[in-house]
Amino acid sequence: MPETRPAGETVVMTADQMGRTLVRIAHEILEKNPGVRELAVVGIHTRGAFLGARVHRLLCEFGGREYKSGNLDISFYRDDVAARGKVGIIPRTPQPVVKDTDLPFAVEGATIVLVDDVLYTGRTIRAAIEALFDFGRPARVQLAVLVDRGHRELPIRPDYVGKNLPTAPHERIDVRLEECDGVDEVVLVQAGEGSDDGQA
Repeated sequence: MPETRPAGETVVMTADQMGRTLVRIAHEILEKNPGVRELAVVGIHTRGAFLGARVHRLLCEFGGREYKSGNLDISFYRDDVAARGKVGIIPRTPQPVVKDTDLPFAVEGATIVLVDDVLYTGRTIRAAIEALFDFGRPARVQLAVLVDRGHRELPIRPDYVGKNLPTAPHERIDVRLEECDGVDEVVLVQAGEGSDDGQA
């Protein structure tokens, strides 16, 4: 990352803060699920999958055993896919890049902790739950997010939150991860008024 940060960007979580936050979330998951054998962490592509892998490693370390893990692609479960693909309509956000869903365990009867980077309207999580249920009926589904920025459009509330960060609708939260961005940080970006940041 360059030393001079672009105008309109403010770091709201450093790499150290992110690391401590994920440790706390992992401990909270274990505390909320004592004795649950069929506990699995499922990250939502893309950054949620990387965060899910980190939370899974911490769970295994703190819990002293190997928990199940996987990741989920929700591209075709989003409620705006049709609108994005209409001929003659320029989408406000790009068409999603389809990733692989990998759930190498029985979803039926398991306690699933979905992990995502930013919770905004709740539509991404609705899509993830719909995708998950196509693989089976879990005993329960919990939600862990690194940042909750508010502005919910659906009645979805996370079980585990790294940071509550009230934002204006025209602002954007960028979660940058070492795995795909070369740096760990969470940045508040002052976007132009009326812009669509594509977060859900």
